[in-house]
Amino acid sequence: MNVPGTLLTVALGLCLATALLAPAVPARIRPALSGLGTAAAGAVGAAAGGAAMAGHAWSAWLPDLLPLAGVRLALDPLGGLFVAVTGGVAVCAGVYGIGYARHGLSGRVVQATLPLFVASMLLVPAAASVSTLLVAWELMAITSLLLVLAEHGRRTAVGGAGLWYAVMTHLGLIAILAGLAGLAAGAHGEAFDQLRAAHLPPLARDAVFLATFAGFASKAGVVPLHAWLPRAHPEAPSHVSALMSAAMVNMGVYGIARVGLDLLRGSSEGGAPAWWWLLVLAAGGVSAMYGILQAAVSADLKRLLGYSTTENMGLVLMGLGAAGFFATRGAPRLAALALVAALLHVVNHAAFKTLLFQAAGSVLYATGTRDLDVLGGLRARMPYTTALFAIGALAASALPPGNGFVSEWLLLQSLVHAIPASGVAGAVALPLAVGVVALSAGLAVATFVKAFGVGFLARPRSPEADRAVESPPSMLGGMGLAALCCAALALGPTVIVPGLARAVGTLLPGAAPATGPVSGPVSGPAMETVTLHLSGIAGTMSPLLIAAAVVAAIILLAGAVRMLAARGRRVARLWDCGVGPMSARMQYTATSFAEPLQRVFDDVLRPETDVDVTPKQESAYLVERIRFHALVPDRIERRLYGPVLAAVDAVGRRARALANGSVHRYLAYGFWTLTGLLILLAVIP
Repeated sequence: MNVPGTLLTVALGLCLATALLAPAVPARIRPALSGLGTAAAGAVGAAAGGAAMAGHAWSAWLPDLLPLAGVRLALDPLGGLFVAVTGGVAVCAGVYGIGYARHGLSGRVVQATLPLFVASMLLVPAAASVSTLLVAWELMAITSLLLVLAEHGRRTAVGGAGLWYAVMTHLGLIAILAGLAGLAAGAHGEAFDQLRAAHLPPLARDAVFLATFAGFASKAGVVPLHAWLPRAHPEAPSHVSALMSAAMVNMGVYGIARVGLDLLRGSSEGGAPAWWWLLVLAAGGVSAMYGILQAAVSADLKRLLGYSTTENMGLVLMGLGAAGFFATRGAPRLAALALVAALLHVVNHAAFKTLLFQAAGSVLYATGTRDLDVLGGLRARMPYTTALFAIGALAASALPPGNGFVSEWLLLQSLVHAIPASGVAGAVALPLAVGVVALSAGLAVATFVKAFGVGFLARPRSPEADRAVESPPSMLGGMGLAALCCAALALGPTVIVPGLARAVGTLLPGAAPATGPVSGPVSGPAMETVTLHLSGIAGTMSPLLIAAAVVAAIILLAGAVRMLAARGRRVARLWDCGVGPMSARMQYTATSFAEPLQRVFDDVLRPETDVDVTPKQESAYLVERIRFHALVPDRIERRLYGPVLAAVDAVGRRARALANGSVHRYLAYGFWTLTGLLILLAVIP
């Protein structure tokens, strides 16, 4: 067993040992044991993924672990990337969970399930057969569902969120099962090596891609299969939210890339159809725009972050779709660049979304609320959490020097340079994609300015915010680790370029050289300046120089302000329109901040508003109170899932007549079903 295999085995062993020991120890030390065990397993798993990204391939077959097929595992650079990302997120979540779990989450089930959830996410990218992948996928679904329901006794919304998540994730599993079963039938085997050699008819190949794309896209939270995400992520414990939003959703991206660009490669004579990847590009674009619009108008901090995940997964799918489309058009260099941008954004998103969900959890831990409209003033009461949230917000806004800026810049470079020679379909789709990336970045800035400014600055708007205190050291430690990852990825993204290039080479053989489509940063002077030079493309960007310029500008501006202030300072009362000192009620809330943006996209969002006027008893002309209600529903959920759920409910009610308690009727059902199947088997050749 080589390095990746040994490290992955140790990581899985740590997860299993932690899950077995956590229920047996006293409640007071259970969170520490579970958190440290999960963090240790994540660190070893990240090392295993890093070794695979470095080019150390590994495979194993364990025939006795599963009936009939056994367990097949393998790590290549692509799988290693997702294992490394999952391990890194698990380290931060494990450390953070030590303090967070003391807030009523030290139960045996929760603490034992957390490391099993991490183990399942380490296994999914390491699966090398259909049965192994499906078992790991189902284990991931069950463990995450248990963690989502961890606080069902505190809030009634948790049960509904768990129900939505359970139904959506298992419908996705059915789609994946159907697609991979069809591919395995055509390959006469279920090992991935056999699937790569399969030759399917075009119609069967398209059906396999569509089924697997639907199943994996639902896990990634892609619109319109996103309905579970803004429900489950906010209701889960915050360190679990970080694992789900920064690691679990990546498995959907991994599945689409693995099936579409790898397993179906052999069955696509002459290359995969271009419409596959235009579909992926379109789904990503719709998800990016819809997700960030919903985030921009949301006043629930964790729900805002959940919709932000939909937006970022949409950007990743846009890169993946563009890569597949460029590959079909014979542009391997652009395909490799787009795929590097997508995979780099997976890494960047994992870092800053881990930080943001943990910071939101700290706010919830300290105040008991996620409502931005009643927060405010946390900067003075929670200074470390405020600073860490600001780092994550900068990254999520795709502004320099945040790490999200680098991957979105690469994505834009691949789309812009492909427009002149992309054919008719590309001439229509790619300019729209450029517009979507640019607009989503602008809306992301507005979204996180709202979240940070309203939630952390100004005055507290409620007693809960006024009484907030800083988080425990372990929670700050978990957030600090994620912030360090954000800073490292922002200032030195070229460090992981060789590993990303090997992952690209796994999916696009011959498209990416040994150093990837981003040349120059691997060694020599380019590594010292941390500059990205795009081979054959007019694009150069130095994150380190950008960061230095931003810091220098801030220092110069602060120095200039201080020098001007030193000449003479006068204290004066702020202008208050003659109404007296400003109060917290006069500040912008999250709802009022988003209202102008809501007006611009009124036809898309269709907000529901209501004004309740209560007059004084003495006179109908004097008003005692005015209450304004605003609700921005999820239109896709209401228009798509509402009729479907109503139809299922109607069918269920009518089907009750079939079950009248008669044993004879039930036997007749079985008899006629068996007879029909026998007739069908006799007719089908």
